[in-house]
This record gives sequence, structure tokens and C-alpha cells, in this order.
Amino acid sequence: MLLFAPFIVCVLALALDQLMGEPRRMHPVVGFGRMAAAIERRLNTAPENSHRSLSIGGLAVLLVTVPVLILAIWVSVVFGGLALVLAQIVALWLAISLRGLTEHGRAVAEPLCSGDLEGAREQVSCIVSRQASALDGQGVAAAATESMLENGADAVFASLFWFLVAGIPGLVLHRMINTLDAMWGYRNPRFLYFGRAAARLDDLMGWVPARLTAFTYLLLGDRKLAWWCWRNQAPEWDSPNAGPVMAAGAGALNVRLGGPSPYPAGVKQRPILGDTRGANSASIEAAISLVRRGVLLWLGVVLLATTLMVWW
Repeated sequence: MLLFAPFIVCVLALALDQLMGEPRRMHPVVGFGRMAAAIERRLNTAPENSHRSLSIGGLAVLLVTVPVLILAIWVSVVFGGLALVLAQIVALWLAISLRGLTEHGRAVAEPLCSGDLEGAREQVSCIVSRQASALDGQGVAAAATESMLENGADAVFASLFWFLVAGIPGLVLHRMINTLDAMWGYRNPRFLYFGRAAARLDDLMGWVPARLTAFTYLLLGDRKLAWWCWRNQAPEWDSPNAGPVMAAGAGALNVRLGGPSPYPAGVKQRPILGDTRGANSASIEAAISLVRRGVLLWLGVVLLATTLMVWW
């Protein structure tokens, strides 16, 4: 039965996420973010000094992650049997956000479908950094669809991957690094050097999960187009991990993503991903469905692999 524990943990953690969603109060990731923000304000005092800022940024990553990682390792070593399984269920539940992703996506799709563009703009501004007021209906739908595909990789599949590979320590380390990248990984004067260590570590930890996610999208959608987009369009994207995920996702859904996008600092010209069909509310729902079906596929693969190990 112990061999089936990872599969059971994944199923029960996903069930908790579906039933309860993310904790509304005292979420560990929120607490970690506040601690990271406080340390950044204290240490990042000379962002214009590239060498010092790089070193301080690396030190900051160690200061915020090592104590939590030691605690995660301690839990994994000291706990055993049912206690460890319960701890794993809770840790994975707190790390994944499949229900949250679904709710955020549908909060955009529903007003967009009913013709409430302002309501859709307001909701999409909660999940993307684009200037929502400058987006038309197709732009809102494309932004939300991109968010579903990319966050499916970061908030769902990467968490499942690192739990299956390295248990609670791997899961916690990935969630911390991903959070730091979201907070510090900006290419602006304050974080260009300070956040580089967090950004590079996030690229490293996300490399394999991103490509497994892209392959998952490929298997569950338009395979031929997804493969073509992955091979030909992903290398043009500025992120080594988001590129394959979003290109394969756009191809799998047979929808056009990317292109020029308005931000507060101006319009950013991004490569086109996918085919020629414009995004709409149905594209958002299709992206949500793609992520959810992908989770079921992963669970099936884990169960099959575990069963084969038992028989072997």
C-alpha cells in the first residue's frame, strides 16, 4: 500500500482543493510573501549597483528559503506512516490551485460571454498585469486564456511534479522559488539584478515541468498543430518555460495568442502563438478544460506506473 501513497496523496489533495479551495486566511504562501517582501525592503538598498545587487539577491533567496526548506525536510524525516501521508496531503493542497485557476478563468469568461466587456476587463485585471482598460473582447479572452495555460503549468503541474519527484521538500522549494520569481523577477531598475537569482532558479526548477505540461496539452488537443507551434513558435518567446507551455497550449486549442499587448509602460510586441482563430470566452473554458483533463491524465499515469511497479 505504501507504493500507492503518492497517488492517494495527489487524489486527496486535489479533492481538498476542489471542495475547499485555497485557505482564505493564514495561507502559508501569503505569509512567505510578506516575509520575502520585508527582507527585500531591508536588503535591496542599492539596486543600481549590479554586482552588489546580484550578490544580495542571491543571499536574500537563501535567507527566505533555507529555514522553510529545513522545516520541510525535518517533517519528511521525522514523520512516518499515516502522519507523513497527512502532512503530504496538506502540503500539496496548499501548493496547488486548480479550483482557484478555474474560478478566476470563469470570472472572466462569464461576463465576456454575456457581453459585459467592462466586467470582463475588471476580472482579467486580477490575473494579468496588462492594462485591461485598453483590451477589447478578444484581447481580454486571449489574456485570460494565456493565464490559464501558464498558471496550469506553474500552480498545478509543477507542484504535482515536484511532489512526486522530491516529496514535501521539493514541493515547498518549488513553491517558494516560484513565488520569489513572481515578486522579484521583474526587469525594472529595482529588480533587474536583485531578482536575477530567483528568476534563474525558477527557470531551472520549471524546465522539466513546463515541457511535461506542454506535452500534456499536445496529447489532449490538436496534436499536429500543437507540435508545430511548440517547435516553431516557442523559441521566439522570451521565457524558456512559458514559451513551450503557451505555444503548445495555443496549438492544442487552435487559437491565436500572443501578439501586441498593452501594459502601463506601453505596448509590448510579443510573438504570435497558435493559429489564426481569435480568442473568445469559449477559449477560456477550453483552456480550463485542458488543464483539468491534463490533471486526470497525470493521475492515470501515476496509478499505472505504481501498479506496474507493484506487479514487477
